[in-house]
Amino acid sequence: MVALAWANLVANVVIVITGGAVRLTASGLGCPSWPQCTDESFTPHGELGAHGVIEFGNRMLTYVLVTIAVACWLAARSRRSEDPRPVLYSTIIALGIPAQAIIGGITVLSDLNPWVVAFHLLVSMAMIGVCVLLLDHLVGTPRQAAPTGDRRLAWVVFGVGWVVLYLGTVVTGSGPHAGDADAPRNGLDPQVMSHVHAWAVYVLVALTIGAAIAARRIPSPALARAAGVLLVVEVVQGVVGFSQYYLDLPELLVGIHMLGAALTSAAITWLVLSAHQRDRATAAAGR
Repeated sequence: MVALAWANLVANVVIVITGGAVRLTASGLGCPSWPQCTDESFTPHGELGAHGVIEFGNRMLTYVLVTIAVACWLAARSRRSEDPRPVLYSTIIALGIPAQAIIGGITVLSDLNPWVVAFHLLVSMAMIGVCVLLLDHLVGTPRQAAPTGDRRLAWVVFGVGWVVLYLGTVVTGSGPHAGDADAPRNGLDPQVMSHVHAWAVYVLVALTIGAAIAARRIPSPALARAAGVLLVVEVVQGVVGFSQYYLDLPELLVGIHMLGAALTSAAITWLVLSAHQRDRATAAAGR
C-alpha cells in the first residue's frame, strides 16, 4: 500500500512534467481532437509529425496513472475494516484522473484556452496534495499538534502558496509558451503579471521563514522539518524563476519551474499536516 501511494505521488508529478513538455514543444494541438486524436483516428498519423507523437504519448500516460490509482484503491479497500480513510483518499485520486482527462479534452477543444489550461494544471496540483495526504496517513509518525497560532500560520502559508501557484498559471497564460503557435493568450501584460507573481512569492517565503522560526521555538520537529523543506523548494523555485525571466524563458528552465510548482504543492500540504496532531493509533492504522 505504501509503495502504491508513493507511485501515485510520483506519477502525478511526472504527468505535470510531461504536460509541460507538451506545451513547451508547441504540441498542445498535436492531437487536434478529443477523445480521438483526429476526427478519423484515435492514434496520430504521419502528417501530425512529432507534435502528434508527443501529445499522444502524454495522453497514453493517463493509463499508467489509472493503473496505479486503481491498484492503490484496491489495496485500500482490502484493509478498509482496519482503516477506512485510505479508501477515501485513494478514491479521490482515482476519480481525479478521468476528471483530468475530460478537462484535458476541453483544453484541446477550446484550442488551448489559457484559463482552461491553468485550471487543468491546478487540478493536478490539488491531486498531488491529496497524494501527500494519503502518504502522511500511511507513513506519518505520531506528533503533537502545534499551538493554535502556529496551526493558523501553517494554513496561511498553504493559502498564500495556492495564490502563488495560481498566479504562476496566469503568468504562463500571458507568456509565449502557449502550447501551439495559434493558441490564444489571456491578454494580460506578462511583465506586470511576473512582478505580481514575484511579490506573492516574497510573501510566501517570509511566512515560511516565520513558520520555521515558530516551529523551532515550540519546539515542533515535524513542523520545523516541513517548513525547512518548503523553504528550500521556494528558494530553488525563486532562483529558477528569476533565471528564466532574465534569460527570456528557455524551455528547459520553464520545465524545471513546473516541476518546482508540483513540489511546492506537495510541500505546502505537508506543512499543514505537520502542524496537526497525529496520535499513535492513527499512525499504527496507517501502517
